[in-house]
Amino acid sequence: MADADTPANQPADYAPPKVWTWEKGNGGQFASINRPVSGATHDTDLPVGQHPIQLYSLGTPNGQKVTILLEELLAAGHKGAEYDAWLIEIFKGDQFGSGFVAVNPNSKIPAMVDRSGDVPIRLFESGSMLIHLAEKFGAFLPTEQPQRAETINWLMWQMGSAPFLGGGFGHFYAYAPFKIEYAIDRYAMEAKRQLHVLDTVLADRRYIAGDDYTIADMAIWPWYGGGLAGGAYNAAEFLNLSEYRNLARWTEEVGARPAVKRGRVVNRASDTPGEFLRERHAASDFDAIAGLK
Repeated sequence: MADADTPANQPADYAPPKVWTWEKGNGGQFASINRPVSGATHDTDLPVGQHPIQLYSLGTPNGQKVTILLEELLAAGHKGAEYDAWLIEIFKGDQFGSGFVAVNPNSKIPAMVDRSGDVPIRLFESGSMLIHLAEKFGAFLPTEQPQRAETINWLMWQMGSAPFLGGGFGHFYAYAPFKIEYAIDRYAMEAKRQLHVLDTVLADRRYIAGDDYTIADMAIWPWYGGGLAGGAYNAAEFLNLSEYRNLARWTEEVGARPAVKRGRVVNRASDTPGEFLRERHAASDFDAIAGLK
């Protein structure tokens, strides 16, 4: 029994076992798709469209990073960046199909296959895709030092930091089956620390890595810019986003780019016609989306 100075466990009689086993779902919004093993659960081939780049994704922040870059590349005149974007419905278990697992053994979106060469290249992890595409087309990733290192620094910062924002703060604040004060306080503190990191660096530069718009901006914006400012987790007031003025300036500037507006609506479903694109196979697909014509 806990004494008066020891907080009660949740549930009150819980104590960690010597060896953890998965005997029941863990509750919350994502309980139906979480499991402690990897691999395919069913045989399903991935569709293949007509373009060299085949993207299998969902319009979460991680998915948006890649579609934003692809749209930026096309806007810059790189015709080889034409792509097919196929919707992966994670709540239906699409990410556990054999075709998807063959591309991404981690069963997380996004996944990509670059079929422009003699041998198809599989790509998983969004940061890997950003580097691959930026190097392939020679755009949005500086070739000279120290600008190149600075860009990759911030890309890696995002890859390492976002799990604390999404899987940490977002999960316990918005998705967990009940509110745990300790967990919310712990991750809110970390989320605000990260926001302060960005706000501080943006006080002295226009973009994340310096004077030029790069894949670092494309990686960070869907999470810390458009994501939170756009209502992710309904946490803008809770995190007091209005105090981060430099971050707000950057968020608005990057969000106003036409390619960003296009990239962020891809592989998203909606009951409202003209709001999002479930799939993207041609530039003309955006004609049906309000404000993007």
